[in-house]
Parts: sequence; structure tokens; C-alpha cells
Amino acid sequence: MLAAAFDLFGRQGYEQTTVAQIAKAVGVTEMTFYRHFGSKDQLLVDDPYDPLIAKAISEQPTGLPPLARAVRGIRMAWRRLPIGDDEPVRERVAIASATPSLLPALRASTAATEGAIAEQLVADGADAIEAAIAAAAAMAALMTGLMRWAVADGGPLGAAIERSLNVLEPTDD
Repeated sequence: MLAAAFDLFGRQGYEQTTVAQIAKAVGVTEMTFYRHFGSKDQLLVDDPYDPLIAKAISEQPTGLPPLARAVRGIRMAWRRLPIGDDEPVRERVAIASATPSLLPALRASTAATEGAIAEQLVADGADAIEAAIAAAAAMAALMTGLMRWAVADGGPLGAAIERSLNVLEPTDD
């Protein structure tokens, strides 16, 4: 379904593409589409990685500052993900970042991830304000790096993520 949607978005634009057109292109009903995705926005901004990030943060030493734990947890979660093809991710991020009507959904998704990060940091003993600031800083760096990568960088996704996180906490890896 994603490939058909991306094809339609590329030919017609995101705003001009309807759920009915996407469903028709893959031979399903609109109801089936909504059962799987909930909305057209979710094709581009759905983020199933929050539990993986929170788990990886929980595995970081609790004696580290919240920002270091957040960055290291995100880095660990990313390194555990088996993404073999960067292009679908690049397409999703490029369309989302270039479509003003998607910005609220993108912000909501980012806020949910920030919340998951902060919640884990607090659960592990961090101050709530410091945890919220660390989560926001980590997600701001990550999202800025991903959006720039999607429209201009051209390198591998992993390198873009590492570069974004290295701004906050350089690593020798």
C-alpha cells in the first residue's frame, strides 16, 4: 500500500491524492485502508519505534545525565533496527517535511516520542523537567537531521541519524 501511495503522491502531490485513489490502486476498500492506517497522514508519520527507544533508554546507566541516556538510547534503538532500504524512509520524511498540512501530525508524533523518552527517564529516577528538556533536545536534533537528510543530504540513513545524535553527544564509534 505504501508503494502505491508514494507513487500517487509523487505524480499528483500529497494533498491531491485521496484515500479512495490509494485504496483503488492496491485493490482494497477505503474501509480496509482505514483499518490499517487510520488516516492518510499515518502513512507518513506513523512511528512504531517509541517502545524500542524507551527500552533502549532503560538499558543505559542511570548515573548518566538524562540527555546522554536519551541520546545513547536512541542510538542503540536505531542500531538494533533492521532497515535494509533507506529510500522508503527518505520518501516518507521528504513528503512529510514538504507538506504544511502534515506538520501538526508530524509534531504530534514527535511529541509522543518525546513523551515516551521523558517518561522512561523519569521512571529511572531523572528529574521531570530535566527529562522533558533532554527528550525535546534529542528529538529536535533527530528530526532536524532527518528532514535535512531527506531533502538534501543523499547519504545513508544511519549516517544521518548518527550525525544528528553526535551533535548532542559525540561518539568514537
